[in-house]
Amino acid sequence: MNDFLEFKNVSKRFGTVQAVDNVSFSVKRGEFFSLLGPSGCGKTTLLRLMAGFEQPDNGSILLDGQDITQIPPNQRAVNTVFQNYALFPHLTVRENIAFGLRVARRPRQEIDAAVTEMLKLIQMEDKADQRPNQISGGQKQRVAIVRALINRPRVLLLDEPLAALDLKLRQRMLLELDLIHDQVGITFLYVTHDQGEAMSLSDRIAVMQGGKIEQIGIPAEVYEAPKTSFVASFIGDTNFVDGTVTALPMPNYCRVRVEGLGEILCYNDKQKAVGDRVNLSLRPEKFHVTLEQPQEDARLNVLRGKVENIIYAGNHTRFWVHIGERRIATYHQHRRYHLDEKPIRWEDEVWVWWDADSGYMLDDYAPLLEERGITPPPETIHSANGKEQRI
Repeated sequence: MNDFLEFKNVSKRFGTVQAVDNVSFSVKRGEFFSLLGPSGCGKTTLLRLMAGFEQPDNGSILLDGQDITQIPPNQRAVNTVFQNYALFPHLTVRENIAFGLRVARRPRQEIDAAVTEMLKLIQMEDKADQRPNQISGGQKQRVAIVRALINRPRVLLLDEPLAALDLKLRQRMLLELDLIHDQVGITFLYVTHDQGEAMSLSDRIAVMQGGKIEQIGIPAEVYEAPKTSFVASFIGDTNFVDGTVTALPMPNYCRVRVEGLGEILCYNDKQKAVGDRVNLSLRPEKFHVTLEQPQEDARLNVLRGKVENIIYAGNHTRFWVHIGERRIATYHQHRRYHLDEKPIRWEDEVWVWWDADSGYMLDDYAPLLEERGITPPPETIHSANGKEQRI
């Protein structure tokens, strides 16, 4: 795949708000690329700039090598799927899907064949003659997607397309949307504040905050190897641990003194020296919580703590463990029949242990979050919830 869609030094301001701040990135042909971030981060503005609904103050947008920055929306060969479906209530499913081709004055035989193909793609042949008020929310969204696809756009823009659906329906639509993308092979540019959607669907993700892109990578990369404190806190749950390097006990590893916790061993991928400050992201699922002390291992961090809180969630249990002066969030995955296990209870003394390779050094230092107005709970996460602001 080659670079197909390019944003080059794009900026956009609305009054005093810098919605997009000198953003550059590229999307490959046929890629499912997501813009992910909290309300007001600039992701929707980028989508509207791509659609031609807004004009950038600076920079350019290229589609397959052609500068489309000043081209009107109806000449860009891109279509948009909106959160609210935007179906015509007086038209049937078949007529809604056919609308774009009819506006383009395509031959009747071509329209009928294309509509039949799209109805088959979304498995709604039996709903073809029903109106939008007669079908479910998930079916409306499928109709909206194929209505946008029937003109064979070069890029499909999806603006929070699943936000109006309930959880179960949203989970099912994730699978269907992924299948549709695989079948049609068109480049998808997807906007969402839901990390689960982005992680499930995307070939790559651009994580945004404050009009800038914090990190671009495949889902596993942005989760396992976040570059900044914001990415680490926004994508999933994490524990931030900051300290000072005290020793380099073995190649590629360093020992870090953490105030209120003690000394821990971590993988030194940033090549820190003795005396350097470091900030680590420790994902809750990387920890083991046991009543028995683990066997000694040179690369294990083993600490003693007391269980402060427990939440049973079916497939896993969350423990908050007080260690020294710190409160650590952990997960325990139920890999075997849970009722056969000896239960860990509130106020139990437990061993908390993890491999030195499981922590990840961040490029920035945790207090930068407060400086930028981001205040996640110290032991868990910062996540985006609630109604999206359209910036």
